[in-house]
Amino acid sequence: MFHIKSIISICLAMTVLLACSTKTPPTADNADVDTMPMEATASMDEASAPVEETAAMDEAPSPIEETAAMDEAPAPVEETAAMGEAPAPVEKTAAVDEAPAPVEETAAVDEVPAPVVVAAKPKATAPLTEKQLRGGPGDPIIGEAKAVLCTGCHGPAGVSMDPLIPKLAGQYGKYIAKQVRNYQASIRTHQIMGAIAASVSDEDLADMGAYFGTQTIMKGDKPSNNQVGKNLFENGDLSRMLVPCNNCHGVTGKGQNPRNSVFPVIGGQHKEYLYGQLINFKKGTRNNSPGGVMNIMVQRLTDAELEALADYVSGL
Repeated sequence: MFHIKSIISICLAMTVLLACSTKTPPTADNADVDTMPMEATASMDEASAPVEETAAMDEAPSPIEETAAMDEAPAPVEETAAMGEAPAPVEKTAAVDEAPAPVEETAAVDEVPAPVVVAAKPKATAPLTEKQLRGGPGDPIIGEAKAVLCTGCHGPAGVSMDPLIPKLAGQYGKYIAKQVRNYQASIRTHQIMGAIAASVSDEDLADMGAYFGTQTIMKGDKPSNNQVGKNLFENGDLSRMLVPCNNCHGVTGKGQNPRNSVFPVIGGQHKEYLYGQLINFKKGTRNNSPGGVMNIMVQRLTDAELEALADYVSGL
């Protein structure tokens, strides 16, 4: 009995010793350790980060958006539509079907005018005759019909019978046209010529001038032996600063050359007409010579010398 009590006493003592050895007073470190699980558990219970991350993952729009973008992506649809509706092949095909280039090239080959131009070229380069040069740019054939307006006074083919009406045969076509224009502008005055000049156009003048200019050039009825007139015509008078008449009007009074229509044909013109015009230049009632040269020259001559000149020139 005593033995059993001793054993129980020893066990109780050991139990008390173990309890005392294991139960130590709490320290700051132990308190932190004892309370940490609670705080950590609270933190974990209250932590929003995992919830937010889960919510973010649950609510994350990017996968949904990417999925929606993939579901709704218009690019493949547009590309497919573009491929389905692509007009490029249709336009190319239409361009091939409607291409006008071959038609134009074929038309160009069919309509090429080169042979016609080559055939006409020799005619264009053919030299003009002296008569054609004198006639000027008009058409002498058409001008013949129009010249009926003039031949009543100036005679058939431009050879007048009235000594006061000038001959026009072989006169420069451009010179004739210029004189008529002067009548139109009242630079020269004549009752009949002023009325006729008002009724013709520049084209008419060119054609009529061409007709008279291509006629056989005028000539005198007989040569003159007037030595005073001959000397003035051929030599002039340097003491009076008189230039020889043939310097401008040519050696025979038929003009310098067919291309120069500035100075008219005077050789073979009517004496009465020539003298009357020289007097008009001297008086100043006519002043349409180039630079007024005729007005200057005749002022240095007497009326007798002017008559001698007209007599000699009319016989050329």
